[in-house]
Amino acid sequence: MTRPTPHARADYPYQHPTPTRWADNDVYGHVNNVTYYAYFDTAVNAYLAAQGALDIQSGAVIGLVVETGCSYFAPAAFPEVLSVGVRVSSLGRSSVRYELAVFREGEAAACAQGHFVHVYVDRQTRRPAELPDVLRTALQPLRVP
Repeated sequence: MTRPTPHARADYPYQHPTPTRWADNDVYGHVNNVTYYAYFDTAVNAYLAAQGALDIQSGAVIGLVVETGCSYFAPAAFPEVLSVGVRVSSLGRSSVRYELAVFREGEAAACAQGHFVHVYVDRQTRRPAELPDVLRTALQPLRVP
């Protein structure tokens, strides 16, 4: 397996400020690996909510994570304020591949980067559903080739 190289901050059209919490650190004194997934989820959903494309309580469709992965390059720790970059590499009929990267303050290269794929499903039936226009429109500025 070829190890990826860290992406640059400029490669991500949206940056979400993410303060670390005391509880994010593990016994080794750095942010625990699983915490990065919470950062990813928060950044994507904060963006979608700000764009009016996410109705958590009663939206007709919901996004379910069906695939995820992360590579780690450098540690981060409380009390740092991080930034999570968000971009979209694939926008399908009912799915979106988000690519994310975590940046330490003042650094151009990612300390971690990953992806997850959301399949959007009908809230009631849990069957794949077409992306609503408001969601597709919100995601267009995040698309990268």
